[in-house]
Amino acid sequence: MSTVLPPPSGGAVRPDEPSAPDTRGSGMWQDAFRRLRRNPAAIAGAVIVGLFILVAIFAPLLAPYGGEELPGRTQITPTSIPGPGEVEGFPLGLDRFGGDVLSKLIWGARASLLIGVISTALGLLGGMLLGVIAGGVGGWVDNVIMRFVDILLSVPNLLLAVSIAAVLGQTPSAVMIAIGVSQVPIFARLLRSSMISQRGADYVLSAQALGLSTRTITMSHLLPNSVGPVIVQATLTLATAVIDAAALSFLGLGGGRPESAEWGR
Repeated sequence: MSTVLPPPSGGAVRPDEPSAPDTRGSGMWQDAFRRLRRNPAAIAGAVIVGLFILVAIFAPLLAPYGGEELPGRTQITPTSIPGPGEVEGFPLGLDRFGGDVLSKLIWGARASLLIGVISTALGLLGGMLLGVIAGGVGGWVDNVIMRFVDILLSVPNLLLAVSIAAVLGQTPSAVMIAIGVSQVPIFARLLRSSMISQRGADYVLSAQALGLSTRTITMSHLLPNSVGPVIVQATLTLATAVIDAAALSFLGLGGGRPESAEWGR
């Protein structure tokens, strides 16, 4: 005879009873969006950033005039530049060249955001390259790279960007490279510190016990678990890159024609 075992203390689940929802599939992105919805300040910031991005994308449709058009040049005199509302058709007035300020602001969003994104990407790639080598290899290689990073950090960020832009020339590409190079030390030191803090973790010790090479441990284990703070820093540095680009343009190092649309002008 077969023995019938009693059901567990919690009771057996019948086939017709609905099972509890499985929350194991909720990933990092779902958790991030859930936290975002609970933070009014984050929602307001996302809306503002989204509006700037939309303005940059749809600048040809939103701007009354082109980025380098000068529709009000006949309204400019040596002693007078019309301000907001003084000339019909130009709600924000004219600049010193006779360009529509409203159109220049709209087109300038595209130029400034493009410079900010590309320069941040250059700084991120260069900083991550130095940080991975320093944090993964260590030893004298780490010392040499970090002393070079310390030299860059000893120079103020904007002053370093101005120096590089002055040497490379007054072009938009020079501005992107100058701002990107000035941001390399930030990402390099941050990634290197994050990787060093992960060296003593159990998963790294286990990988070393299994005989994995330093390259494999660095690229497959250390880097993926250390890159989080660097990505967060990149989002914060993007705003600084836009401000630095505007400062370089204001100082005459932004490149392009003086009447072209850019927020620094």
